[in-house]
This record gives sequence, structure tokens and C-alpha cells, in this order.
Amino acid sequence: MLRTLFDRDDLTPRERLAALNDMFLTSEHAMGVLSGEADGFTASVRGVGLGAVDVVQLTMSPGRVVRSARLVRQADPELVCVVLAASGRTVLGQAGREAVLEANSLAFYESSRPFEIGVGAPGGEPATLIRAHIPRALLGPSADLVEPLLARPLPGHGGFAGMFVHLMSSLADESRAYRPGDRVRLAEIAGDLLTALVDHHADAAPVHEDDSRQGALLLSIEEFVQRHLTDPDLSPRTIAGAHHLSVGHLHRLFSARGTTLTAWIRGMRLKRAGRDLRDPALSGVTVHQIAVRWGFRDHSTFTRSFRTVYGMSPRDYRHASSSQW
Repeated sequence: MLRTLFDRDDLTPRERLAALNDMFLTSEHAMGVLSGEADGFTASVRGVGLGAVDVVQLTMSPGRVVRSARLVRQADPELVCVVLAASGRTVLGQAGREAVLEANSLAFYESSRPFEIGVGAPGGEPATLIRAHIPRALLGPSADLVEPLLARPLPGHGGFAGMFVHLMSSLADESRAYRPGDRVRLAEIAGDLLTALVDHHADAAPVHEDDSRQGALLLSIEEFVQRHLTDPDLSPRTIAGAHHLSVGHLHRLFSARGTTLTAWIRGMRLKRAGRDLRDPALSGVTVHQIAVRWGFRDHSTFTRSFRTVYGMSPRDYRHASSSQW
């Protein structure tokens, strides 16, 4: 499933380090690569795009991958990322915290603030990590629960973490055979697992009674929105009326989570539209029809919003996905 993105055995070790650094500096969220072992540096990068979820496997000599404050200021695609230590040791630093990850443990980080990832131990063997990222907007309200989880080591066994580790490992296993149509289903599974991972570990924190009541109300609102997502008349007013709330109270509930109800609804609709655009079974359905199906009345608004989240137009996104079917 993963395809080779970088494997420059034709270069000297120092040239190879420089080439990998250049590649990472031009990536979606620019990073630099440093290593104290340039004279013997080896590296390979394999990856796959699963719709909005991007997966990369990096194997390299001991070194560091660094995203500085300057690089964050230059461009930020607002990604939520999770790194899995596949072999050797990985050390993730962000938000004043440091997570030391042994094999099959994982941790979250995000593109909107500086981070450093240490790969392997100085003087040791090359190490391998797997990284997956998703646009923050597609996590919906769950994105606001990520901050306490940044650079905190999480066990990679059991529950959603175990399923995520299994999925990432199976993508990296060249002996696993996937059919072209499986990519759409894998994309949805990967996105749902990332969301579930955030929610699960956020729910592990103590909850006060008032927070519990508010959480139950928000859950009811979110379920209502999911059921009516295709309705173009879905609005804060109709949602507030269905829950016997004032519109102001409804907006305050969501503002406390660092987002707006309108933004969350738009993110959910875009996520469903992106899934349909990736689906080869829907290749005969026009982009406009998909936009209308998910509650977008104005095609230009849909296109503009889609480009903001996915970095390309819906038509280009469908074309890029179809080349992988």
C-alpha cells in the first residue's frame, strides 16, 4: 500500500541527508532534518494518501526532525498528527512536554506549534516511525480535546490505539494486498480511528457534574446535527429550537470548546463530501450533486471551503483520488 517517496542510495550519505532535508522543508508542514551522523546517514520514506488522512513511514539514521517557530509562521496547514514508534526509539517534544516512545507506543502533536522528533538513539541503528495526519477541521469538536494530549506517551495496545497500530502496521506491510477500492474504506477507518483515539483519551480525564451535564447536551446536539446533515435548512436556530435552547446559549456551548457550531457543521459536511468524491462507485455523480447532497446550496461556497481544508478544488481532489483507484 505504501509507495516509495524517498530512497536515494545513489547519493553519498551527506548528500542524502541534504536531499531529505530539502524534501521535508518543502512538505505540507515544513520541517528540517538534522543528524550528527552525516557520514553514514541512511534514510527511506514511504507513504500513502488516504483522502484527508496522510500516512508516512520514515526510516533513518539517528537524528532529529524539527519544525521551528519560523517555519510555523511561514505556513500552517493546521494538522493534527499522531506518531507511532515502529522500531527503535522515538522522542517527541512539543508544548513544553516530552514523550519517549518505545516500539508500538504513540503520541499526538500538531503542525500549529513548534515540535521536535528525535529518531533513534545517538550512535545506534536506524529507527522507524509511522506518522499519520488529518486536517484539524475534519476532527470537528474532537480537535479541541487534542491540546492536553500533545507529546504524552500513549500505549499502543488494546482498544482504539491497538486498532490504529494494527492499521498503520498493515499499511506498511508489503505482503498485505489491498484492492484499489479499499482505499476509500481505509481512509474512512483511519479518520474515524484518529477521532476515536482523541475522544477516548480525553474522556479519561475527571469530569465534574456540571461538565457532565453540558457534555450530555453537546452529545445530543451533535447526534441531531449528524442526522440532519443533508438538510440545507439546518441552522443554529433549528438546532436550538429542537433542544429548547436560545440561539445565544447554543453558541456559548460551542464557543467554550474553541469552535463555532457553524464551523463544525461545515467541517462534517466537507468530510462526507470528501468521502463521496473518493468513492469510485460515485464517479458518475457530479461535484455539484455531491455538494447539494451534503447541504451546500452555493457551489462557489462549497468549492472555496473545500479548497481551504483539502488544499485543492473538489474536482482536482476527485481526479487525484481516481488515479489511485
